[in-house]
Amino acid sequence: MKRLLTTALIGLAMTATHAAAADRRVELPLQELLDSPQAKEAGIDGSVRFYLAGQPHPAAASKMGEDVSNKKTNGVGKSDEEACRWVALSVLKAFQESARARGANAVIDMVSYYKKNEFRSATHYECYAGNIMSGVALKGTYAKLGK
Repeated sequence: MKRLLTTALIGLAMTATHAAAADRRVELPLQELLDSPQAKEAGIDGSVRFYLAGQPHPAAASKMGEDVSNKKTNGVGKSDEEACRWVALSVLKAFQESARARGANAVIDMVSYYKKNEFRSATHYECYAGNIMSGVALKGTYAKLGK
């Protein structure tokens, strides 16, 4: 009986979490995030530059493959914008580390890629915010850009 009750409670909790997670679409400007003090605090140091699809950038001397970074964060007690900015910084930090490991100095042609659905904007990224969880997924190409 105790086992049945525990299983039922776990199932109920999982259903509630799923229902409350990532249900509001939010668009936020990438450059504003990159220029923020929070970006510096998160370790986004400018050694790797980020360009959304359609955003002009210097010519790529070489491209080093495409990647996706998909992160989630706790949204409890945070505004949608605050949670989305926090999780987007985690995505950018992961791209920065991977770019450095590959010898790239940029991630270009970035698109939002939440649940494998592309959203393209030359200025904004997409986030899905919920009462419990918020998530950002970006897809981009590692590149070595000229100055």
